[in-house]
Amino acid sequence: MTNKVILPPQPGTPSDVERIKRESNYLRGTLMETIQDPISSGIPDDDNRLMKFHGSYLQDDRDLRNERRRQKLEPAYQFMVRVRAPGGVATPEQWLVMDDVACKYGNGTLKLTTRQSFQMHGILKWNMKQTIQEINAALMDTLAACGDVNRNVMCNPNPYQSEIHSEVYGWAQKLSEYLSPQTNAYHEIWLDGEKVVDSQETAEEMEPMYGALYLPRKFKIGVAVPPSNDIDVFSQDLGFIAIIEDGKLAGFNIAVGGGMGMTHGDKETYPQLARVIGFCTPDKLIEVAEKVITIQRDYGNRSVRKNARFKYTIDARGLEWIVTELNERLGWKLQAPRNYHFDHNGDRYGWVKGSNDKWHFTLFIQNGRIKDSDEYPLMTGLREIAKIHTGDFRLTPNQNLIISNVSEHEKQDIIQLIDKYGLTDGKQYSALRRNSMACVAFPTCGLAMAESERYLPLLLDKLELIIDEAGLRDQEIIIRMSGCPNGCSRPALGEIAFIGKGPGKYNMYLGAGFAGDRLNKLYRENIGEEEILELLRPLIFQYAKERQEGEHFGDFVIRAGHVKEVQSGLDFHD
Repeated sequence: MTNKVILPPQPGTPSDVERIKRESNYLRGTLMETIQDPISSGIPDDDNRLMKFHGSYLQDDRDLRNERRRQKLEPAYQFMVRVRAPGGVATPEQWLVMDDVACKYGNGTLKLTTRQSFQMHGILKWNMKQTIQEINAALMDTLAACGDVNRNVMCNPNPYQSEIHSEVYGWAQKLSEYLSPQTNAYHEIWLDGEKVVDSQETAEEMEPMYGALYLPRKFKIGVAVPPSNDIDVFSQDLGFIAIIEDGKLAGFNIAVGGGMGMTHGDKETYPQLARVIGFCTPDKLIEVAEKVITIQRDYGNRSVRKNARFKYTIDARGLEWIVTELNERLGWKLQAPRNYHFDHNGDRYGWVKGSNDKWHFTLFIQNGRIKDSDEYPLMTGLREIAKIHTGDFRLTPNQNLIISNVSEHEKQDIIQLIDKYGLTDGKQYSALRRNSMACVAFPTCGLAMAESERYLPLLLDKLELIIDEAGLRDQEIIIRMSGCPNGCSRPALGEIAFIGKGPGKYNMYLGAGFAGDRLNKLYRENIGEEEILELLRPLIFQYAKERQEGEHFGDFVIRAGHVKEVQSGLDFHD
């Protein structure tokens, strides 16, 4: 028997964020004092780093930045608050609370995120504590919605297999609860909880899994139910693929090392696909997740944050290493992966009857933004539905919304409200628009280099003219836009994708897999709208003329030689 080679953690001086975590006393820092400070509407950088663990980022309105600078005023500081909703499920009562809080304290809109959670923007520092308390009173929280911990656990919101969804969703809930930070800091700062007396003896109890330094970077988990890969399971640090045998949940295939973020011009950073390494039965799910997280805790790069995600830990050491390390920590071996098949990663719109005889209506929510306009009172319509709905709401991984578990008796009342407020399943739009997704970007995201949420609909208006002319209005093509290379809209998995480089300029990528199982490839760099339309027009017409039976756009551009196939992030920049 050979002795196991013990590999040391990544070398290098710890980053300043590691200092902040180390000195924070388990995420407390000086947040309690900072939030009460009336001098500024902002907070110091160290506390802002800790604020992320509590589910919030300090931002400012970038549309107002220059004007406020000219007036010698501090930036228009505000907070984004992200609310966890494991599996994207919320009750009508919780929906009404989110609506109320967004209108009272935020900018009057809700954002449905690509991780099936809620975001609210525009919350002032003076209202943060009351906001979080009202969210908590609705049995929701913001803890670990951001920060160097496990984020919101995603789950397929499949309305077609109601019993399977219920079981899989139950595991997503258990994962979310088990992997949440155990520190009392959140309750002390926001919920007026009793302060814990700090001592060496209580330190280990505070974070038995994460430890005082938590993880090197954020960690994302998702649970997919084939044949739908709507959660983009291969984009997750840790993905679980439900294996259904004889109509029952047999267990989960385990995929590790996905991630979408990168840095422009740095080939040491890249998006990556998770790789399937084995299978476990449902009762082993939480144990597997915990051990995988502890491997990243112990071996992730704490020196260079842009190389600190789990994908880099695995790529630096090899897939065989991760399997060996995981089996050893488990004390038993993963089983061989089971067969599965994905055929799409989008949503199915309109009314669908589930296997539990309940109805589900999927609404198209453009880029996940819930708001009212003179032409489309979406927020009001959903508010009125929530007042009478007895089922639940499900936030989809594609930023859409399912009014779910509607009884036959209730359905007609829901239909009347859908008609009254003109709520749409998006079927009047092109399939391209229905398969679109964009991150927030300007004006609130501090990382944005270019527009995304506000611009993609305008670009789609022009692309739809080309699509219609080519006779492809009903052809599903996945298109995604991100204002920066951090990849919140999972752009590396778009058959057509745009990643912001600067105001009005984007890198254009082509060739991802329709089922979310292949990365795309850089096609043109640093281009604006005119060039985008000039480049896509002949490609779309060529696809319309030369595509094979059932061939998706991403497959076609590879077969036609426009871009190379990319199955691994290690080949993304080649």
